[in-house]
Parts: sequence; C-alpha cells; structure tokens
Amino acid sequence: MTTDAQPAIEVTELACSYQDYKVLQGVSFSVRHAEIFFIVGGTGVGKTTLLRNMVGLATPVHGDVRFNGRSFTGADVVERQEMLKTFGLSFQGGALWSSLTLRENIALPLEEYTRLPGDEIGRIAAFRLSQVGLKGFEDYYPSEISGGMKKRAGLARALALDPTIVFFDEPSAGLDPVTARNLDSLILDIRDTFGTTIVIVSHDVDSIMGIADRLIMLDRDTRGIIAEGSPRQLATGPSDPKVLEFLTRRSVRSG
Repeated sequence: MTTDAQPAIEVTELACSYQDYKVLQGVSFSVRHAEIFFIVGGTGVGKTTLLRNMVGLATPVHGDVRFNGRSFTGADVVERQEMLKTFGLSFQGGALWSSLTLRENIALPLEEYTRLPGDEIGRIAAFRLSQVGLKGFEDYYPSEISGGMKKRAGLARALALDPTIVFFDEPSAGLDPVTARNLDSLILDIRDTFGTTIVIVSHDVDSIMGIADRLIMLDRDTRGIIAEGSPRQLATGPSDPKVLEFLTRRSVRSG
C-alpha cells in the first residue's frame, strides 16, 4: 500500500555495468511523489545507464529498484508487466516509429497493454496529442514535424497509459533555447496538473535550475553520487568543486 511517507521510487545499492566495464556502484537514492527529480553529470558518467537499469532496459549487477514499495528488480515477468503500465518513458529524439503517424505512435502502448476498442484508443491518442500542443497533427508522420514537436509527441506517447511516473532521457538535447524552455513548462504543467512523478536525465543546466526540485549528480571517478539535494542550495552552498563548476559554469579550485 502506498503512503505519503513512502517514496515513489527507491534505488538501493545499485551497481551497473556496460559489458565488462563497471559504470556505477553503490548508488542509493529515493524520489518523492509528484517530484521533478534530475539525474545529472557530465558526459559518460552513467546517467543513461542508470536510467536504463531503473526501468528494466538493462539488468543491474547488484541492488534493487522499488516503485511504490514494490521491487521491480526482483519482480517476475507478470509482476513487471503490471508495473510497467504505471510509468512512461520519453527517449531522446522522441524515438517515434517513422512509418507510423503520430496518432498511431501514441496508440502503440494502448494496443499493447489494454483491451480498449480501436475507436477509444484513437480518441485517447488524439487527446494526449492535444495535451502536448499537437492537436491537428494526428495524421502527420515524424519526418513532417520539427525536433521540438517530436519531443512533445514522445511525451504524449509516454502519457498514453496515464502513468504515475514519467522518465525522460535528455529531453532538451538538440533543441533551441526557446523550444527547450517551452518543453520545461510543459513538464511542469504535467506534474502540477496530474501529480505525476518526473525523473529526468539531463546535463542542461538551465533546465536543471529552472524546474528541478532535487537532483543527484553522478561522477566518473567515484562511479557514484557526489551530490544530492536542491540545485539552488547546491549551487550556493558548500559543495564539491565539481558540483559547483557544473551548476554555475564557473571553474572552482579546491584548497
């Protein structure tokens, strides 16, 4: 049973590898309900690897991931399928099927995980597209829309099953500053309107400082977390020089 005190997500002593290379070790943190939580750090520190291990696209070497108190890492196939229905994934570039229209792309998870009739699935897909500002583009193909529109379409697909948690992998990558800020505003609206828990992998400092409630920062040298907390507090308080440099874009000398 979920309680207000129970985190939406709990990650405990997670170790992740890529082939024979150990990327992360001893990673532990929790994400609160209706929180916008960022996983940040420089290139190659394991942000996307951590995300993939959290959502079942890769298998951790060690540790546990729990959603609303239930172990996802240790779940059997049936339990995992049920839990997958409770969260959405929005990948870099939207990861849309080029041969399908936007409506058909958004319909895919509904067709896979529900027994709804086709007309109802079409109605939901159109509604989700309208939520992200793409009303009227239902019959367009991904090649016919801009990069920012693809990102929004990817979000619409992530929302298709009315998830309680949505994961984003570098949502602002490749976007101009105005489009990136508009996407941030949309993410805020989704959280504020539906109480959705949001987890975002990003190195976009403007986005981090603009919408993050809390963050963890990963580090290549330690292969783990070197900071956790509010980005504003971390950027102004006593923090690891690497954290200050990342969040303030200023070189910081220690000692």
